[in-house]
Amino acid sequence: MSEPLLTVTGLARSYEMHRGLFGGTSTVRAVDDVSFSIAPGETLGIVGESGSGKSTTGRVVLGLEPPSAGEVLFESRVLPPKGSLEWRRLRTRMQIVFQDPLGALDRRLPVATQVREPLDIHDIGTRAERDERVGELLSSVGLSRSIGARYPHELSGGQRQRAVLARALITRPALLVCDEPVSALDVSIQAQVVNLLCDLQADLGVAMLFISHDLRVVRQISHRIAVMYLGRIVEEGEADDLFAEPVHPYTRALVAAAPLPGRKPTGQAMLQGEPPNPANRPTGCVFHPRCAMAVDRCRSEVPALASLGNGRRAACHLAGQPIDAIPTGSVAVQQEILAK
Repeated sequence: MSEPLLTVTGLARSYEMHRGLFGGTSTVRAVDDVSFSIAPGETLGIVGESGSGKSTTGRVVLGLEPPSAGEVLFESRVLPPKGSLEWRRLRTRMQIVFQDPLGALDRRLPVATQVREPLDIHDIGTRAERDERVGELLSSVGLSRSIGARYPHELSGGQRQRAVLARALITRPALLVCDEPVSALDVSIQAQVVNLLCDLQADLGVAMLFISHDLRVVRQISHRIAVMYLGRIVEEGEADDLFAEPVHPYTRALVAAAPLPGRKPTGQAMLQGEPPNPANRPTGCVFHPRCAMAVDRCRSEVPALASLGNGRRAACHLAGQPIDAIPTGSVAVQQEILAK
């Protein structure tokens, strides 16, 4: 088995939050003890609600933000500090696709100029070779070469996202971090972009860290999926296995809420309430205020992300137990917990 392309160990990212003029400061842990790896040519999907730490994880992995703790290894080497010469050289091997394609493009420059920009910055090839590479990439993402002369505002949303993909792939990176790349697009365009990403991965062998809140999209594109809640991974496994038999109660709720073709509604209770304030985390398992299966141990002891075999991991004290054997809190008890 080949060495992992990316290895993340014990990653954490904290921010200091000021509470008014005389309120002092508090620490917000956006990412807390996250570990995973990605093999060459593999896609790891990260899914979770807003505020779960998905995008922050992607930025720290790329070195756009420094980690508060932990380590990021890319191609078996520690990620160099942001702004250093080694970090800048590494930009050719690691790229990102942002959520808003119009915001990621400069409205004052033609598309071809922006797609070619990474080659110009890193002085890759001659001018003729760069122009030829731009034409090839535009064609590979489904755009005609003539579109290179247009400006971003003259393109549709799908065309703009394809142009952003071309710019990200122009240096032949080994890793692509996709941060909600299709959430701003219409459903039909989403499918086209996701299919394009799958085709490009098959052709180019690029690995991807795919961040999204949409389980349908994540399932379609990912080989493995990591579910995040309040800065932590609560479950990880092969995509098909995770959807067929989710272990963590949070994952079960997400899968039950996802409208998947060919599946009838399960009648399972959806999530109640909102995620807790990251600056005031609950004791024990951070999910227990919203969990109908929580027991006393969940309220006092933090569950470890333990291996369940076959590449599955879950952070739940009740993992591996039959659902029928797990005591379920009453509605009155859950409402009381959520009100706190």
